Amino acid sequence: MNAEVIISALGLPDSVRVNQRVPKKLLVENGAPTAADKRRINEGIEEIHWLASLKPNTIGVPDYCNDVREYMEIALLTVTLRPEAKAGRLDELIHRAIPYPLFLILSQEGQTILSLAHKRRAQNEAGKFVLDGDVVEVTVSGNTPLSAEVKRLFLDALALGNQPRANLLLLYQGWIDTLVALQSSQLTGSFTQAATNEAAIARREEVQRYKEFEAKIAVLRNAAVKEKQMARRVELNLEIKGLEVELAASARTL
Repeated sequence: MNAEVIISALGLPDSVRVNQRVPKKLLVENGAPTAADKRRINEGIEEIHWLASLKPNTIGVPDYCNDVREYMEIALLTVTLRPEAKAGRLDELIHRAIPYPLFLILSQEGQTILSLAHKRRAQNEAGKFVLDGDVVEVTVSGNTPLSAEVKRLFLDALALGNQPRANLLLLYQGWIDTLVALQSSQLTGSFTQAATNEAAIARREEVQRYKEFEAKIAVLRNAAVKEKQMARRVELNLEIKGLEVELAASARTL
């Protein structure tokens, strides 16, 4: 699944089209808090295109606004990364730099990554917005093989017409839940949308829990390889086995 396949699957009307190039200078000035981040943007991004703007008057979905959040528009952006770029940090910087909730499609050497993140009003800066929770990203091509059935179900679920339409916040959350469903399918082999909002929240929490187990196991395995004392190495391996049991239990709940 490349960017063109994803864009086609969204099924967006022609009224949303923008097709403008976004200068990297905009990201550097608004989303790079450190000199290192400025270098990441300048050296890691080849080009950025703002493809579409989803507004109430272009897709017929009402906006959402309260004291915490403002969802007046969802922007669809494609980003081409250079081979050496670190996608995880760059997509976060892009989300931070642009005040609208973004549907990001990142392409890098045959790999396609989808990235979404909620935003809320900054508490101490009027008119400013900050990330609200973690960036949700999933690799849909490259080194992450998906079955033909999972691809078909995911692309069908991704369509604008199959997402909640009560307001732009719920539409955006629907896309996040669809990405989390794909994350889950990469672990279970089957793709299913959560039946209720409560089930979607539980799945997001369980996917995060699974990732935390994976990260802990990776750290412990690295430590076990480097450990010279046999007793401590045995202790680490036992801890790894315990976490693997919890990892397997977590996978069964997805």
